[in-house]
Amino acid sequence: MISDVVNQAAQTNAAASTGEVKKTNKVKGRTIGSPELSDKAKDYYEKLQKKYGNMDFILVDKENKENAEANAGRYASPGRTVVLIDEEKIEKMASDEEYRKKYEGIISNAGSQIKEMQKKLLDKGASVKTYGMKIDDGGNASFFAVVDKSLAAQRERIADKKAQRAEDKKKADKEARAEKLEEMRTKRGETSREEDLVTVTAGSIDELIKKINDTLYESMSDSMMTEQEKLLGSRFDMGI
Repeated sequence: MISDVVNQAAQTNAAASTGEVKKTNKVKGRTIGSPELSDKAKDYYEKLQKKYGNMDFILVDKENKENAEANAGRYASPGRTVVLIDEEKIEKMASDEEYRKKYEGIISNAGSQIKEMQKKLLDKGASVKTYGMKIDDGGNASFFAVVDKSLAAQRERIADKKAQRAEDKKKADKEARAEKLEEMRTKRGETSREEDLVTVTAGSIDELIKKINDTLYESMSDSMMTEQEKLLGSRFDMGI
């Protein structure tokens, strides 16, 4: 027993002398990969999440930093902003006050920009599952949005149905029932398949708005094509 205590103390002293920091992977909240934080960073990260309670933080390990955005759609929360942040930044923010102030300022500023963008895209909000941000090692914020193409196409179909009802009142009851059924399916999530989710990224809010609009326009245009037009577009002329 005494030898075990001595060995443990020796290991602790050795770790302290080399600057090694003990980490734990018991992190509250959602993660991508298997991020690990020291006790100090873990405490800070919990405070950061409380400070920005209207945002959904996702902690990313260093192996998944590059492809984290591709998985953002799985963490979509309507009305909330996703913040992808890696374990290395949290460690440094926990120990370096200047670094912490800098990055918290970036998060606050980017969050405000996203709120303004949401107001501009209010009428398209039903088709955007979530907005988010990611901060690179140089302190530059990039933005992303997860767009549900199925919802955009559905809204276009519903709009077409309303116009058709105005022209032909005899079909009003039948189409109203169809629309109600489609809306009920949407609430149950039946129309939001993973293949319908598209993540668009941009270096600025204006660029992101443009990409969102382009994606929604493309999805609505596809929904209005006839089966013959879709087949025509998928054929290749091999006679050249």
